[in-house]
Amino acid sequence: MSSSHSLDLSFATKPPFRRLFLTGGSGYVGRNLIRHFVAQGVEVIALARSEQARGTVQALGAKPFEGDLFSPLLSAGMTGCDALIHAAADTDHGLASDAQRRTNVDGTRLVFAAASRAGVRRAVHLSTESVLLDGRPLVDADEDRPIPVRAVGGYSATKAQAEREVMTASGPGLEVVIVRPRFIWGRDDTTALPQLLQAVDTGKFAWIDGGSYRTSTTHIGNLVHGIERALVAGTPGACYFISDDDTVEFRSFISALLESQGRPVPVKQVPGWLVRTVATISERVSAMTAGRWQPPVTRQSLATSAVEVTLNIDKARRELGYRPPVGRAMGLAELKALHSH
Repeated sequence: MSSSHSLDLSFATKPPFRRLFLTGGSGYVGRNLIRHFVAQGVEVIALARSEQARGTVQALGAKPFEGDLFSPLLSAGMTGCDALIHAAADTDHGLASDAQRRTNVDGTRLVFAAASRAGVRRAVHLSTESVLLDGRPLVDADEDRPIPVRAVGGYSATKAQAEREVMTASGPGLEVVIVRPRFIWGRDDTTALPQLLQAVDTGKFAWIDGGSYRTSTTHIGNLVHGIERALVAGTPGACYFISDDDTVEFRSFISALLESQGRPVPVKQVPGWLVRTVATISERVSAMTAGRWQPPVTRQSLATSAVEVTLNIDKARRELGYRPPVGRAMGLAELKALHSH
């Protein structure tokens, strides 16, 4: 990313911590967290499990710590750190898997146990609004909304269990705050936007029920700001929704993303009842083949993109002083400028 097109997200006061341990540092969110905190003079130690990951975090100004979530040396790597951000996760929206459970549940448990042993005082766990999804619309949801008894898929189930692990670890010695963003987008996106472009470019994209339902979104710059505010001001044991200032029609937003990348907006539509039926039947067939056949669409993926999912961020505004610094028009203009260069 050219620095001439980066958004200024610096703040008047520096964070009250000097050394930060970060998991998931080479990922989309992690890279932007490193840029932000390094610019503020914070020493960032980033967990890196491959040579490529080490190179990525080092180039951004972080100090790589070689290992993964299961490393027996994890607490040693965190020693001397004031704060922890756990951003590593398996975000696959396909069928539930043991690998995803191992990363999202077992890995989270081990990370926070290591943080406790290392004497880390404050931590933010990056969760997701998906912990609340059951396939039905989620309208103006706040943090009091209970997690459904039955999750819509493996991602939702494992991230919900990860939150329980985090709450178990939270206590007087280690103050933990949970942040739940929705639909992360913006510059340097190596997750959602590339997948969207691939679907469009291969003719596999269609609007479900016309795409006329509303969605909350979270620009990466707003998420970084929200995570910082959670570290500084979050109530220990609390969770906070983080999103952009307002909601938007799903079709309008996706169309704007595509236009920012020079892509035509698709017109193909499919009825929601049909794709939900296909997902349900496909998952059953896949189960009968012990996963050897993978479904073309899952209920997990539809829960995030086929119905309204909107969040209420009043709690973050009130308790964290969260003020989204990046408007949607600004973020889209930056994406367009970066694409044109």
